[in-house]
Amino acid sequence: MSEPQGTEGSTRRLPVMEPVMEKEPAAGSGPPSDPAPGSGPAGRFWSARRVPAGIVALLLLLVAGAFLYDVVAVRAGRSALGWRRDLARQLAERPLDDTWVLVGAGVAAALGLWLLVLALTPGLRKVLPMRRTRPDVRAGLHRDAAATVLRDRAMEVAGVQSARVRMRRRKARVRALSHFRELDDVRTDLDGALDDAVRGLGLARPPAVSLRVARPGRKG
Repeated sequence: MSEPQGTEGSTRRLPVMEPVMEKEPAAGSGPPSDPAPGSGPAGRFWSARRVPAGIVALLLLLVAGAFLYDVVAVRAGRSALGWRRDLARQLAERPLDDTWVLVGAGVAAALGLWLLVLALTPGLRKVLPMRRTRPDVRAGLHRDAAATVLRDRAMEVAGVQSARVRMRRRKARVRALSHFRELDDVRTDLDGALDDAVRGLGLARPPAVSLRVARPGRKG
């Protein structure tokens, strides 16, 4: 079953709640003891970076293969390929302040910086880490699923006609429309319901809730 794109809750589509579970090897050979809830760090999940790693590996393989083929051909008595002779001549004759040299250096620097950012950042921004209750198990909750839970709890409040939730790592923005009852009363009930829902998510860093309640606009 596919999940919807984006992190907004919708009153029509219900994404499936799929917690991310990651089991770590236990330190001892025996079964782990049950620690107190919240023990152990709950850091973010790191992405495998399979696509960037695959692209870099493929490019390196092609370049290394081309140079290796040409070196073997020269060792076998054949002349070097034209592109390698031209490359050597260009590198020897072009000054360092040449436009194309600067462009190539800038592209290489940007590519290297991009690879460093990918290597030093965890990624998987849509997976929110949950509190750890066992030292050998890590759990995460997708932001779409968390937004759906908050939206459903908001829809249970009397007077709420529709609700939209935009979930971020640090904040959840809730926008609700109320077609009856006083807005202050609806806002008070929503504050309590959403606070309970956020605590029930079991996140390691519960997001702050930004709530706005308004009347639906006139049709026509």
